[in-house]
Amino acid sequence: MSDNSSKPSLAEIERVTLGHYEDNAQSFWHGTKDHDVSQNYEKLLSQFPPDQQLDILDFGCGPGRDLIYFSSLGHRPVGLDGSRAFSEMAHANSGCPVLNQSFLRLALPQEAFDGVFANASLFHVPSAELPRVLRELHGALRPGGILFTSNPRGSTEGWSGQRYGNFMEFDVSQRYLQDAGFHIIDHYYRPPGAPRAEQPWLAIVSQKVS
Repeated sequence: MSDNSSKPSLAEIERVTLGHYEDNAQSFWHGTKDHDVSQNYEKLLSQFPPDQQLDILDFGCGPGRDLIYFSSLGHRPVGLDGSRAFSEMAHANSGCPVLNQSFLRLALPQEAFDGVFANASLFHVPSAELPRVLRELHGALRPGGILFTSNPRGSTEGWSGQRYGNFMEFDVSQRYLQDAGFHIIDHYYRPPGAPRAEQPWLAIVSQKVS
């Protein structure tokens, strides 16, 4: 992936990226529904008392894999995805409420969630829009709420095929999160146990502090 000399418009980024997921919704579901993200689940849930029933926003819920898991534990997850196909699949697969909202035009309730689970989703937000999106997620969390993010890491922004991505290393991610009012509790690289060069995923656990 390489940086683009001329930046595409936000409308183009959204149209092409969402179009890719719309066109590949079924294959994406079959290709990801069995992925092991138990480490990520545990990192979010371990920030709360084990008997607390949580309101969780699954930001970029895709076809609903993580909604199914959180619901199976007795939590109250709500999905959100910009793809209509994913939103419909997620609701059908999980039975949970799902918001079909663009990441760039969010309309989130204030202080409605204990946690936000943003697994492989926020990297689709262009860097120019990321501060606003993080502030909106901050506003949707209750005081002391937890934001979990996991994204492919790197230092480029632009197109990878028909998907737009903003890839950041920890120091850059930390700056965005702190500026949005979050305190970083923990971070780690995935898959676990591999050499750093073979760990393309960066996961961060943050808490709303201001």
